[in-house]
Amino acid sequence: MHIVLFGDQHLASLGGAQVSMRLQKRFLERAGHAVTVVAPRMHARAVFGGDPSLLDTPSVPITLDREYSMTWPGARVDRYLDRAFAMLPPVDLVHVQADFWGAFIGHRFAHRHGIPVVHTMHNRVDVGLAAVTPLHRPVLAVLNAWRRVAMRGIGERVPGSDGWAYLRGIAQESGAVTAPSGHFARRLEENGVFETVDVVWNGIDDEVLDTVLAARSEREPGRPRFVWLGRMSPEKRLLPFLEAVVASGVDADIEVIGGGAQMRAAERIAAGHDGVRFAGRLPYTETLARIAAADAVVQTSIGFETQGMTPFEAAALGTPTIVSDPDIGAELRGGQWLVPASDAAEPERVAALARTLRIAASDIAAGTAPVPDAEVAEAFRQSSRTAAMIAVYERVLAAAGAGPGTLAG
Repeated sequence: MHIVLFGDQHLASLGGAQVSMRLQKRFLERAGHAVTVVAPRMHARAVFGGDPSLLDTPSVPITLDREYSMTWPGARVDRYLDRAFAMLPPVDLVHVQADFWGAFIGHRFAHRHGIPVVHTMHNRVDVGLAAVTPLHRPVLAVLNAWRRVAMRGIGERVPGSDGWAYLRGIAQESGAVTAPSGHFARRLEENGVFETVDVVWNGIDDEVLDTVLAARSEREPGRPRFVWLGRMSPEKRLLPFLEAVVASGVDADIEVIGGGAQMRAAERIAAGHDGVRFAGRLPYTETLARIAAADAVVQTSIGFETQGMTPFEAAALGTPTIVSDPDIGAELRGGQWLVPASDAAEPERVAALARTLRIAASDIAAGTAPVPDAEVAEAFRQSSRTAAMIAVYERVLAAAGAGPGTLAG
């Protein structure tokens, strides 16, 4: 098959969706498929040396560091893509892995050429916007208006101005919709985004996983070691975590991996506990090695994650997790300390997390820490995730009656 992935951001930019798409592309190619990725041209730096499988669309930078950019959906980019794909092998399937302009552009392309579509939902749009702006409702109304204009003629007119209406609108004409977790899939179904949503987790590179596991050594003596990793932004709840560390008085070493706007605030809070260390941003393999060496990963966001990669990465590496989000805990199935009071006010959440940190430290010191579920760990390998996604592709192509090469070259 020739599969075309559409993304909101270039694969060289920072972000979980981009990491996942890079991995999917590589494993699909290993399975013998051709993959082209369509995404906005990056402005921060030249990337990937003109890789012909990366089709960069004309774009404008949208952040001060020029890391992220956007392509305006419309006739101009439609013509650009049609000219580019006339020079490429015939396209069998479009896989939209975007939530905004990439979704509009991908669905417009598939609609013009009658190509079957699989759409992966990555984003709880309503929760994500509410976390970063108090104006999330008017922003959602504008997004829905933009969606109706950009996708005019694709499916039916979808009314509404909330996040679910937006996702319903961009899912139209998809042969299948996938989600990276069971809990997100259930919410998509319950809110009428798609009748049956396939659950296909984002995975971890098999070779990297095996390398890190092979290099793991016996635990060195010392007090319990916790690691928190992620973007330092409000929805990730780093600051409440550090408040809980200080309040707990836990006798443990705490490593924080990542960066972001809350670094200075985090450092001020952490000054109240002598065991906190900030490692900054680390390469992916080194991050996994730190997870493998830790006694526990700490997951603190609640209701925001559509999957929550770190607890699953930890499970694959044999490391248990302190879990704040009960949806993630249910999917993880084992190898965790579940923090109660997820639906309480923030002070109660912080107090509950402080108590759980003390319990986890005590269990680790006693050698009675919970063990991650072996089936979850094995199912998180990218090879199995790619096989699951290929099965979705084949089902969609069969249902559409599409033969190889739907778009003539």
